[in-house]
Amino acid sequence: MPILPVDALDDPRLADYSGVPDPILLRHRGLFVAESRLVVRELLTHSRLTTRSLLVTQPALDSLRDLVEGRETLPIYVGSPALLKGVIGYAVHRGSMALGERPAPRTDLELPALRESTLAVVLEQIGNPDNVGSIFRNAAAFGAGAVITTSNCADPLYRKAIRTSLGATLRLPYAEMPDWPDGLTRLESLGYETVGLTLDDGAIPLETFVASAPSRMALVLGSEGSGISDRALATVRHRVRIPMAPGIDSLNVATASGIALYRLSARSRDRT
Repeated sequence: MPILPVDALDDPRLADYSGVPDPILLRHRGLFVAESRLVVRELLTHSRLTTRSLLVTQPALDSLRDLVEGRETLPIYVGSPALLKGVIGYAVHRGSMALGERPAPRTDLELPALRESTLAVVLEQIGNPDNVGSIFRNAAAFGAGAVITTSNCADPLYRKAIRTSLGATLRLPYAEMPDWPDGLTRLESLGYETVGLTLDDGAIPLETFVASAPSRMALVLGSEGSGISDRALATVRHRVRIPMAPGIDSLNVATASGIALYRLSARSRDRT
């Protein structure tokens, strides 16, 4: 592993790191960034994703040494905390950052995990990267095997989404459904029953649905503002709601996903 000390903010080898706060620039370069020791470890252990380089402090390097020993072609730039903050412009990375090479985009047709999983999550127009990251984290925690997004969702490889997910957006297979919402019928053809989480009064209460839930489910979650679109809601097989106290109109979509995924996954575990 080539360890390369750096001490100049304008070191040309760090040019890609200086663009980290600009998601469009980073994406244009075919890169994404992993922040914090935990997330960098997730990237380094991933079999499908390629790590291009690391920018770390010495203590962070020491904590990652078990994963970087023997990687002769992985550049590791080592600098002070002040240098890292000066290059990147912020200090929430805790002295550990890595650049990964962005994989080629995939559609749901190209996602083998959909054929193997019994629980999937579908995101329609969820624009907040913190929500996307939190939903991925919940999906991983409760055993979902894949996530499907629409084209107007926040990027799962945006740094805030990765950080909020604690690396789950790197770990959990995901793909885009290009012909939304018509493509939901493909999930049905794979044996999934689509379950739309909605505020509609006519929807089935979650606990009622769980009592007789099917063996394979795809949980559909809508945008932060308007929820699932009318066209998508007309396509899903089941409409399910989380009952709430009077006077409370809605839950944050990430919070709602955690509640629903916990109950749906518990139902699946009860059957095994």
